[in-house]
Amino acid sequence: MEGNLLIAVGRRKTARAIVKMTEGEGKILINGKNISEYFPLVTQQAEVLKPLKVVELDGKFNIEVKSEGGGISGQVDAIKLGIARALVKYNPELISRLREFSLLTRDPRMKERKKYGQKGARKRFQWTKR
Repeated sequence: MEGNLLIAVGRRKTARAIVKMTEGEGKILINGKNISEYFPLVTQQAEVLKPLKVVELDGKFNIEVKSEGGGISGQVDAIKLGIARALVKYNPELISRLREFSLLTRDPRMKERKKYGQKGARKRFQWTKR
């Protein structure tokens, strides 16, 4: 890999993504697969590339991602956050533009745990009078 290497981590729910960016021609590999193979939906691909589009640097970086845990949606958001954080390392002046689209905010929502004496996190067992 040529150029300087930028490494950043993104997280969402139980998904983690380690993003490695180098200046290049715009190749994106996620877990060894092309982005269109890994995320077949165009909306998911667009969401992953949103930080690059916002700062108008799409096609300027080769990105290699190791993503694990969670589901597809969680991984999309984790990769998006990782790319945004790597862009800030590349150029700290991009912070305000990325914040404007809230791309540097880690979504804190997690699955609520199941409580004892209950059927789920909120659902109770059915009460019978007789």
